[in-house]
Amino acid sequence: MCAMLDNSPIHPLFDNAPSTTEFKKLRKRIIKETRQAICDFGMLEPGARWLVCLSGGKDSYTLLAALTELQWRGLLPIEILACNLDQGQPNFPATILPKFLKEMRVPNRIEYQDTYSIVTEKVPKGRTYCSLCSRLRRGILYRIAREEGCSAIVLGHHREDILETFMLNLFHGSRLAAMPPKLLNDEGDVFVYRPLAYVAEADCDKFSRAMDYPIIPCDLCGSQDGLQRQNIKELLNSWEQKHPGRKQKIFRGLMNSNPSHLLDTNIFDFKGLVRNSAPKKLKSDKTPNT
Repeated sequence: MCAMLDNSPIHPLFDNAPSTTEFKKLRKRIIKETRQAICDFGMLEPGARWLVCLSGGKDSYTLLAALTELQWRGLLPIEILACNLDQGQPNFPATILPKFLKEMRVPNRIEYQDTYSIVTEKVPKGRTYCSLCSRLRRGILYRIAREEGCSAIVLGHHREDILETFMLNLFHGSRLAAMPPKLLNDEGDVFVYRPLAYVAEADCDKFSRAMDYPIIPCDLCGSQDGLQRQNIKELLNSWEQKHPGRKQKIFRGLMNSNPSHLLDTNIFDFKGLVRNSAPKKLKSDKTPNT
């Protein structure tokens, strides 16, 4: 798709990149898949400003690096504003990301909002925090995007996140739905993009570890056992182990739907399906008796 990894100058985010052939292939694959998703789902608006959300996890670091390289090489003509939302979790290392972003010379905004207290107060004991936490976080990010003149919130969800959401909706919500790579908010003024939609979680993990980025674990939901998403992850991983390539086949299925072969009357007009003519009567090979 594009020439990568030549001898041209690189962004500070890649100053310590390994020189091994294996890493170069990994990096090239991630960049290629990220660019492909941006093209396939119509994310590119030249001159736009993107609020790139950085949690400190492996996925968001990979997202920032991939977008920055595309921008650095003139393939993504947009402005990037990295944003970290400190949600007030106990023992959150609040100095790591500001220090990292300053050293990498990445424009950024650090926002503090104590959603942790709200979530732990409102969610009954034994229930997962993810849903409420996500809603609160998204509302804050929309506000920041508007304040900063950003047309899109950009998230680091990868292929497995999309697959797990699809399976969760199927098994627990009785509906066929996943995470869309491109979404317009209800107000119609801010997009939500997921440029890593084609990127495997394992590649994000390998990449961020190889680059030795300062990973920050999520102590809010990560401390809860028995999450349904974790169960789905284990199920998908077991399928992949027994049948390599299974994840990608399911993922490709999300891109190859056939409404007339499902049962949703809202997306296919079964009642309006009519014959063009009466059935044709087949001629018999037998000669009738006279």
